[in-house]
Amino acid sequence: MDAQAVIKEQVTTNPVVLYMKGTPKFPQCGFSNLATQILKACNTEYLAVDVLADQGIREGIKVYANWPTIPQLYIKGEFVGGSDIMRAMYESGELQTLLDAAK
Repeated sequence: MDAQAVIKEQVTTNPVVLYMKGTPKFPQCGFSNLATQILKACNTEYLAVDVLADQGIREGIKVYANWPTIPQLYIKGEFVGGSDIMRAMYESGELQTLLDAAK
C-alpha cells in the first residue's frame, strides 16, 4: 500500500489523528509537543502517527493535505491544521467543540 493510501485509511478510520514528530510521550519537536499538550488538555483519545518512523508518510502527509509542516491534525477525516491553528482553536473553544462532536 502506498503512503497516500495508508494516510487516507488512517484519517478516515480514526476519529482524531495527529501526524507528529515523535510520540505523545516523547515528542521530537516543540510544535509536536504543543499539539499533544493541547489534545491532552481537551481529554481526547487520538491516533498519533510518528512521521520520523516512516519517510514515505513523512513526505506523503505534506502532499495529502497540501500543507508543508508537521504536526497535522485531522478530525473525522478533515484536515484541521498545525499547532498554531490548534492553539488558536483551543483558546477560542472551537477545537473542543470539534473534538466532542467526533466522539
